[in-house]
Amino acid sequence: MDQPVRVRFAPSPTGPLHIGGVRTALYNYLLARKTGGTFILRLEDTDQNRFVPGAEAYILEALQWCGIMPDEGLSVGGPYAPYRQSERKDMYRQYAEQLVDAGHAYYAFDTPEELEAMRERLREAKVDNPQYNAISRMQMKNSLTLSAEEVKAKQEAGEPYVVRLKIPRKEEVRLYDMIRGWVLVHSSTMDDKVLLKADGMPTYHLANVVDDYLMKITHVIRGEEWLPSAPLHVLLYRYLGWEDVMPQFAHLPLLLKPDGNGKLSKRDAEKHGFPIFPLAWTDPNTDEQAAGFREEGYLPEALINFLALLGWNPGTEQELFTMEELVEVFSLERINKAGTRFDIEKAKWFNQHYLRQRSVPELAAWLRDDLAARQLSVADEVVQKVVEMVQERITFPQEMWQESYYVFEAPTQYDDKVVASRWTATAVQVLEAFAEALSDRTTLSPDETKALLNEVLEKHGVKMGKVMQALRLAVTGVGGGLDLMQLISLLGGAETARRIQHAVATLKPHEMEK
Repeated sequence: MDQPVRVRFAPSPTGPLHIGGVRTALYNYLLARKTGGTFILRLEDTDQNRFVPGAEAYILEALQWCGIMPDEGLSVGGPYAPYRQSERKDMYRQYAEQLVDAGHAYYAFDTPEELEAMRERLREAKVDNPQYNAISRMQMKNSLTLSAEEVKAKQEAGEPYVVRLKIPRKEEVRLYDMIRGWVLVHSSTMDDKVLLKADGMPTYHLANVVDDYLMKITHVIRGEEWLPSAPLHVLLYRYLGWEDVMPQFAHLPLLLKPDGNGKLSKRDAEKHGFPIFPLAWTDPNTDEQAAGFREEGYLPEALINFLALLGWNPGTEQELFTMEELVEVFSLERINKAGTRFDIEKAKWFNQHYLRQRSVPELAAWLRDDLAARQLSVADEVVQKVVEMVQERITFPQEMWQESYYVFEAPTQYDDKVVASRWTATAVQVLEAFAEALSDRTTLSPDETKALLNEVLEKHGVKMGKVMQALRLAVTGVGGGLDLMQLISLLGGAETARRIQHAVATLKPHEMEK
């Protein structure tokens, strides 16, 4: 590449960062790392009406948790500061005025009521898409229909106005997209977008193009929803005299619902019971809460691996990638055009894999948090042994407690179905004998535990199958779970004997086999 790659991720602080935004940030980050370029984080906050307190801090924390850290921009600084568009407000007007002076933009003084009246007239005339364009603008109140004196008088009187781009009436606008190839749009389908609002703030279109130019952005990688705006941006680059240094465009495929039918939304995610935001979010205006991948127990490396493959493929059968491996093999050319289905089961599969790669001490920290929340004090040695027992069984860290709670808390309730089918007089007789044999044994290995149980079974002439579920019930309260011999070895003889004796005393004789 002729010049160093400079890419940007430019979210708006209008709420939590959507998971699709995280993917966009990731692809920008990967291209920058792959090429030795620069990844910039810029905040596009020109729409002050939609600003949500806390959203900026959320975006920063989410990217940090995901490991997508900017080289330049918000929270980091850099040579093109400031990186909040609201703090760059004063510099945009000169470019809007430059467009007006060159005849590519104009002042529009229309009131909201006049704009609505125009749309209504067009609707009555059976116009499918009523808009402010090359035809309708000539019936409106703007510097194309007013005299220079009238325009000056209105401005001096402080009458509100906007600056609109003057879209040519009959022109084909072409742009090359690195993912989709050539895109052609006829200007007759485009409207005269507002570039500068009445409050002096630029719209997304003007600020986006000006900032990308000033910050020397070489590639604009963004979601497919921005593709309809791309021809407008091409015209802006052309009219501002920057077409020769216009960045290359790459519009990413949509993330689709789990069934592949339509764009993934927050409602779809809630319906299927999975998050759509990287971190949990509480709306400061409504107190409405939304789940986050982090709080649901997903590891950042699992989420990144999952997102990378949503719309991009490495050209091989490899599915598991570290961030460093993604950087090595990533290319824009291997991004798909078609939307990609959001398969949460695949995300769980990645999470399970990465949890198994974590060390026992790392996982033990999670389990200790759950124990502390329940005010349970447990020796580190026991916690680590439990982690070793559950690590292959879990998909999320919180499942360690769910899979092992009975290690730390003796059962006080018992599974009725197991009681009804397995809590027999024969089983109770053997369990009482086993409890007696265990009571004076301080340490037992799993093999020694099994051997001791076999001795008791042999004395009573009972097969293992008649007793195992009843024993598990007495020790855990449920009918399934961790390896029972390992569990008894961990609990110790005395504790296991106490649990058996409690079950025998608790479960009434009428529930037993006659």
